[in-house]
Amino acid sequence: MEVANESTAKKPKRLTSVVWNHFERVKKADICYAVCVHCNKKLSGSSNSGTTHLRNHLMRCLKRSNYDVSQLLAVKRRKKENTLTIANISYDEGQRKEDYMKPTIVKYEQDQRKDEAFNLGSSWFNPERSRLDLARMIILHGYPLAMVEQVGFKVFVKNMQPLFDVVHNSTIELSCVEIYMKEKQRIYDILSKLQGRINLAIEMWSSPENSKYVCLTAHYVDDEWKLQKKILNFLTLDSSHTEDMLSDVIIKCLMDWDIDCKLFAMTFDDCSTNDDIVSRIKDQVSESRPRLSNGQLLDVRSAAHVLNSIAQDAIEALQVVIQKIRGSVKYVKSSQSILGKFNEIAQQKGIDNHKIVVLDYPIRWNSTYMMLETAVEYRDVFHHLPELDPDFALSDEEWERASSIVSYLKLLIEIINVFSSNKCPTANIYFPEICHVHIQLIEWCKSSDAFLSSLATKMKAKFDKYWSKCSLALAVAAILDPRFKMKLVEYYYSQIYGSTALERIKEASDGIKELFNAYSICSTLIDQGSALPGSSLPSSSNDTRDRLKGFDKFLHETSQSQTAISDLEKYLDEPVFPRNCDFNILNWWRVHTPRYPILSMMACDVLGTPMSTVAQEFAFNAGGRMLDSNQSSPPPDTQQALICTRDWLRTQSDDATPSSSHYALPLYVEAN
Repeated sequence: MEVANESTAKKPKRLTSVVWNHFERVKKADICYAVCVHCNKKLSGSSNSGTTHLRNHLMRCLKRSNYDVSQLLAVKRRKKENTLTIANISYDEGQRKEDYMKPTIVKYEQDQRKDEAFNLGSSWFNPERSRLDLARMIILHGYPLAMVEQVGFKVFVKNMQPLFDVVHNSTIELSCVEIYMKEKQRIYDILSKLQGRINLAIEMWSSPENSKYVCLTAHYVDDEWKLQKKILNFLTLDSSHTEDMLSDVIIKCLMDWDIDCKLFAMTFDDCSTNDDIVSRIKDQVSESRPRLSNGQLLDVRSAAHVLNSIAQDAIEALQVVIQKIRGSVKYVKSSQSILGKFNEIAQQKGIDNHKIVVLDYPIRWNSTYMMLETAVEYRDVFHHLPELDPDFALSDEEWERASSIVSYLKLLIEIINVFSSNKCPTANIYFPEICHVHIQLIEWCKSSDAFLSSLATKMKAKFDKYWSKCSLALAVAAILDPRFKMKLVEYYYSQIYGSTALERIKEASDGIKELFNAYSICSTLIDQGSALPGSSLPSSSNDTRDRLKGFDKFLHETSQSQTAISDLEKYLDEPVFPRNCDFNILNWWRVHTPRYPILSMMACDVLGTPMSTVAQEFAFNAGGRMLDSNQSSPPPDTQQALICTRDWLRTQSDDATPSSSHYALPLYVEAN
């Protein structure tokens, strides 16, 4: 009897688990049941049974009724985490069950759409927005569309948010295209409102499956004087596509984006691009853009591409020597004992062996340079290394040639790095670097070694083709740098041209004056109300369809006061701006726009011209730009949507101003 009284006097065990908010504990005879308040199902309620089976039932039950279970998952995770530090937690036995966080139960009504957002107590879940966030993540990070079909991904998403239905491959593809169309309209609006003009970079791509692509990228300086670039199109070229059809593709894209009237210059990545292609595009846009009478500012070729090309000429010419050095390096690295002997000889010869011999990766020619550079430093060690295959032995002449080629490649690598690593590659940075290459090529051609002089002559011939097309554009951009003006052109041209330098300097001077006059005429038309800012500039092409074409120029010239000084004359007459490492040319022109209103318009367009089109990751590729398998697998339209949108979203994510697009919001936001 006393035992019975003691038993009844015992306090029942407190129910601490959050799952008991959803179950009623019922005792019949000596058996305890847990009855679900949602479906009335009876489960074991014994304290010995634990709560795992109750939680599993609740997950299934609530999900069937479209209730939220995320807080149950969160409580479960917190419980697991707390077991790691339970010794440090003081638990109040008197704490009431009501103190635990109770999940807010939200149920879909029958007529409520499943993709509508609903409240989760302190947060919101929106399946539609989550779907777009998933698509945005795939685009932004270049993930394959097929990832949504992978079992691991499905399990991960279901465990994180069971209410989110993982979409199929085709559905996520449509979501990506939806984001693309929205972003495309945003980019279209930006370009249509742009006051300045647009430069177009045309780059050729390929894939492991030998498919060919053309990428069109708009480069421009925006109204806040920030350098911008946007991929406009990434088009798959049909196998029947011929080179002369490229002009039609480019013209169509320009018209689709409605920027043919805003085009200032085009940059092709290959100096061997057929001139007929350029001519057809010139004819199409000649009525709507400013250019010099010889059209040089329209047709630009990539500086990094020509340097890459002549570097590969040097490597190809030295191929026999490179093969021997590659074999020697493989031998040295074949075992630790041989490498140890190699280092021992280096110490005996007094050679600082802080550099490690490296084997090159032939499709990256800068790695071949690194192998050659290190090998040349260890030439005496290779010469005295025992048991080295005689086929790998180099003569003194071959070592000297390798040393010369290393110096050539070093210069080209330094300059390409300047171009590709610059975060704001305005057109003015290229002229001094390219001029330095020009001067060095002239010197290399004077080599007494017939092999080296012949190689240098070949390299210079390829460079001269580039120089003939781009020298004026390079010079005009340099003149618009207030630290240099005409002085830099005079400095380099005197070294390059010698006795004919004055004629070349005058060509550059006349070129920038001719372009400035075109902008002056446009400014006059805007002031008179017969043209709008950002509209077409007068062309100097000889088109007889407009017999009064020269009248605008005549009116401009005869209307000017004889004593008036133009922006260009004022700019050139003033002292150069001091050189310093923190100089920002776009900011300088932004500040000085009131002083040089017309010249600043011209500077905006010229400085935005992409004089080089090679990104840093492709700067030293011997095989050109190539898509990976993930990028080349989707259908052409989807592929273009993914690549273009990825570029736009990356630019958007780098912007300090957050996007207002609904899919760019975080997955969860605090409820009011």
